[in-house]
Amino acid sequence: MTYSGTDSGKVALITGASRGIGYGIAEALVARGDRLCITGRNEEALKEAVERLGADRVIGVAGKAHDEAHQALAVERTMEAFGRVDFLVNNAGTNPVFGPIADLDLGVARKVFETNVISALGFAQRTWHAWQKENGGAIVNIASIAGVSASPFIGAYGMSKAAMVNLTLQLAHEMAPGVRVNAIAPAVVKTKFAQALYEGREQEAAAAYPLGRLGLPEDIGGAAAFLTSAQAEWITGQTLVVDGGMFLNAGVH
Repeated sequence: MTYSGTDSGKVALITGASRGIGYGIAEALVARGDRLCITGRNEEALKEAVERLGADRVIGVAGKAHDEAHQALAVERTMEAFGRVDFLVNNAGTNPVFGPIADLDLGVARKVFETNVISALGFAQRTWHAWQKENGGAIVNIASIAGVSASPFIGAYGMSKAAMVNLTLQLAHEMAPGVRVNAIAPAVVKTKFAQALYEGREQEAAAAYPLGRLGLPEDIGGAAAFLTSAQAEWITGQTLVVDGGMFLNAGVH
């Protein structure tokens, strides 16, 4: 996607957007004319993403999502650069462990929740107080189908994403009517983050989906663009499952 040449007048802060799903969402919002602040851990990768998206419309703030100082700085820089922050997309996440939760190191579980859930709440609090409380806007939390179903071997990640779904409900209730809060629950999307779930067996993995392929970052970008658009102004507290039809296979066979 490329910049449309029009300016929407809106500004979005997207966490974890130097690559993958976050970058796909950034592309979609820039294409419709939004200005952006994107975050990511790797400063060099973030700079490259800003250049690709358009340094005249996008700024980057490097840091770790769970770091409260980073959260504050990202919101502060967004307000300094653009004077507003209409949309927040909580995309940053981690999944450092693969295996049954019966043997899960509790320290790792805490890290997963800190990055995937607490950081999202922190960013939401800060954008709310900086702009959205008085001016309105929308928040999109990137959850996962792992958060709305059993997810063998990625249980800690699934637990955190289930918490993200409930966080969406809580924020939607508290921030209405001015701010709409929704979540997106993707199935496997072709990103470096999810590579271990399909690498070397993509065709086999895709066969599980009625639509015959894995997701792409732009699939989630389109969903996020919709949920932050005027066309979604009567939608809040929802989790949009974007799964290529995978849940259809859970029926009676």
